Amino acid sequence: MSELEKELFVEPTGEKSRAGINSWEAPKTGYEKFMQEENIPIVAGVIGVENVRNVELGPWDRLGGNGAFLYLDSLEGIKGMYVLEIPGGSQLNPERHLYHEFYLVLEGRGTTETWVEGSNNRRITEWGPGSLMYFPPNVMHRLINATRERVLIIATTNAPPLYNMIRDREFIFDNDYIFKAHYSDDDDFYKYDEKLYAVPNNKRAQARTNFYPDIIDAELPLDNQRMPGYRRIQPAFRGFEHDHNGFISQYPVGRYSRGHHHAAGAVLVCLKGAGYTFNWPRQYGTTPWKDGNGDKVRTLHYVQGGLVAAAPGGGTWFHQHFPVSEGPFRVINYWGGPTPTPLDSLNRETGMSNNLNIEDGGGSIGYSKEDPYIRQKFVEELTKVGQKSTMPEELYLND
Repeated sequence: MSELEKELFVEPTGEKSRAGINSWEAPKTGYEKFMQEENIPIVAGVIGVENVRNVELGPWDRLGGNGAFLYLDSLEGIKGMYVLEIPGGSQLNPERHLYHEFYLVLEGRGTTETWVEGSNNRRITEWGPGSLMYFPPNVMHRLINATRERVLIIATTNAPPLYNMIRDREFIFDNDYIFKAHYSDDDDFYKYDEKLYAVPNNKRAQARTNFYPDIIDAELPLDNQRMPGYRRIQPAFRGFEHDHNGFISQYPVGRYSRGHHHAAGAVLVCLKGAGYTFNWPRQYGTTPWKDGNGDKVRTLHYVQGGLVAAAPGGGTWFHQHFPVSEGPFRVINYWGGPTPTPLDSLNRETGMSNNLNIEDGGGSIGYSKEDPYIRQKFVEELTKVGQKSTMPEELYLND
């Protein structure tokens, strides 16, 4: 039988047989094919990693450094992530692409050049540990390692939906159209703006700039939404002031957030301290251990440089985050750019903030209604690092 004959349709014989077959291997998406073509390691089938420093990297010919994709459970078709290493004294190859891209520097120092075709203005930006920078679509950029030590970066993009729809590598990587809403040649493009703004929709704290010098040690304003003493700011990038662009938050020592649920796509990267996250499907309710379903909860411990996907398994899972370190615990909910289904902190069923308790129209489990095991486990984990819970007792009585 020829290859062409194998592709021809065969009609079923008789009324009891069915056309086709009943099981098959899912075909690779456009983005999955792209990752394979890049020929670097792919970390897949996990909800996160304890520390990206332990991820195996491979030579990345297109970029000129070393890297590995992070294809976490729940990111399919939403967000692309990868770890990127620039060896000491070297530089990456220039690149541009149709998708949005963000770089978070974990280690090392250097400079970034950005420019567009037809312009003599090459913008130079210096960065170091904790720097967060944005590369708009089709803007040329190149990173240069200024030291003998390596540079280590965690990157996010919204490449998956583009690859899955367009499936044209040349169109994605060789497009000169400039999105004026997100880029201009003015000198203030990467200038840091120290003013605090209010997010247009929820009025929480927002910073508006395309370059954040140090999100690891920068001062964060008081928020109190997740728990008393919780600090938070939402980064806004040019053209996205009205979008939910993730957030940078810090937990006080000895306090944890309420369990909550929302759509898939969010990834928390640990910037300071250490912690762990619980993830479990909503069908197991708000008290999975008490109801005999504790084995269905997925747990991940991580340190600075580790990350975890919130709401894996297709989304809307309950998840809960716990700091267990001697000092403050800081994370970034790492945005990758706009996606077909926008992420926000709104319960779409009720129109109320997800930070409100479920009975109030939100998506959070009140401390007074959470599984008793959660508090017990938190105290045990704090004891291991010589810390004690500072959770106000009244939260467990009436929150």
